[in-house]
Amino acid sequence: MTVNKKMKIYINIFYSILDKINSWEKLNNLDKNKVLSDYLNIKGDTVNLAIYFDKYRLILENNALNSFIKGVINLKN
Repeated sequence: MTVNKKMKIYINIFYSILDKINSWEKLNNLDKNKVLSDYLNIKGDTVNLAIYFDKYRLILENNALNSFIKGVINLKN
């Protein structure tokens, strides 16, 4: 019974995160830092982490899914 309650909480948090990052590229740097610090419980500066996620998003956008699935990663960035 407790597992079901905890899973419901985790799923709600997961969907809340998805809702916040759905428009990640439209967020300004302050909003990105706020989202990261809220959900990751980071007290310090999250600028480098936001930059990392921006670069990661660009890599995913610029490369085909097949290159990741087949293990042949040829990064264009």
